[in-house]
Amino acid sequence: MEIILLKDVKGTGKEGDIVKVNDGFARNRLIPGGLAVEATKQNKVKIERDKANKAARIAEEKAAAEELGKRITAKPVILKTKVGDGGKLFGSVTSMDIAEAIEAQTGEVIDKKKIVLDKPIKETGDHKVKIKLYTEVSAELTVRIEG
Repeated sequence: MEIILLKDVKGTGKEGDIVKVNDGFARNRLIPGGLAVEATKQNKVKIERDKANKAARIAEEKAAAEELGKRITAKPVILKTKVGDGGKLFGSVTSMDIAEAIEAQTGEVIDKKKIVLDKPIKETGDHKVKIKLYTEVSAELTVRIEG
């Protein structure tokens, strides 16, 4: 029997794949479980339409993420903090501090989990920080730490 998978099924295929399986497996496990539908002409057309819509949505989200990256990297984000001798900070600057500064200075909300810090920032000056905005889309932001 030919079916269209609605979800990933281990050992059978990925979501949207049209595969041939045993009739019993399809009728007893996949179709009642909501994992697949029969591969009729109507269902094939519907799946193709859904794939096209999903691809368009992903392209739109990726373009929006790239635009967001351009907006937030246009100018450096400035953080003022307490500084000791030799430009050393009391404590360190975290991804949460950077996310709050981005929101305050640009109005853009960035989740702190998307900010990638190799190590905590503990000195004044300019630091490059990577921000993962979307799959395969990241931006490099300059964070200026001032005392």
